Amino acid sequence: MTKHKTGTREEWLAARLELLKAEKELTRRSDELARRRQELPWVRVDKEYRFETGDGTASLADLFRGRSQLIVYHFMFGPDFTAGCPSCSAIADGFNGFAVHLANHDVMLWAVSRAPIAKLQAYERRMGWSFPWASSFGGDFNADFGVAHTEEEIRSGVVEYNFRTAKWPPRPIGEEGPLGDIAAGVGTDWATFTRERPGLSTFAREDGVVHHTYSSYSRGLDGLWGMYQWLDRAPKGRNEEGAGIWWRRHDEYRR
Repeated sequence: MTKHKTGTREEWLAARLELLKAEKELTRRSDELARRRQELPWVRVDKEYRFETGDGTASLADLFRGRSQLIVYHFMFGPDFTAGCPSCSAIADGFNGFAVHLANHDVMLWAVSRAPIAKLQAYERRMGWSFPWASSFGGDFNADFGVAHTEEEIRSGVVEYNFRTAKWPPRPIGEEGPLGDIAAGVGTDWATFTRERPGLSTFAREDGVVHHTYSSYSRGLDGLWGMYQWLDRAPKGRNEEGAGIWWRRHDEYRR
């Protein structure tokens, strides 16, 4: 028998109506936060960034492809990686479906990673993706937008991430735990893996000038995980206690 609380249909409905009040309040709060994001001051981007894409070299302005808005997902795929981060991969699995809708609503979506374009294209083929993906290999774009750290920063144990200074102690071999398993899964050690961080940055272009408008990191990306929006409504929720890192790349699950 279930250990979960049970009740009558009437008890369920009463509890559901109370929850509905909280859900509606959360929706209103989410709408308010969206408006506040849009009210942030824009910061002009004067630095010249260069990217390698499937169509050749591109500037940041080129990534807009005629639209006035650009969303960049900072996908963790470092130069030394042999595969993309499985967490970023789970998020990116949904990009193919909605990128076309964004593009037809004046918004371009790109993933950007520090790995060379050839590595990105090989992984893209493996995953069956077709959304735009650019390489920032050799440039400052990732570091400037807070998602790449130097070897010296990692060794120091202090990095800037998510708008704050964070302690980031290097972990010796043999003590990495689940994160070490993820690092091994992309072909690196823990220190190399954590030089990359996930994030999202948005840009606007008006009168030929590009502006940075918003960035988000860490748990601020939860809403991008399509599978979590479904799991949060499942009977057992995310059900991750004691599960470790349970998710895999979509071609790694046992069928």
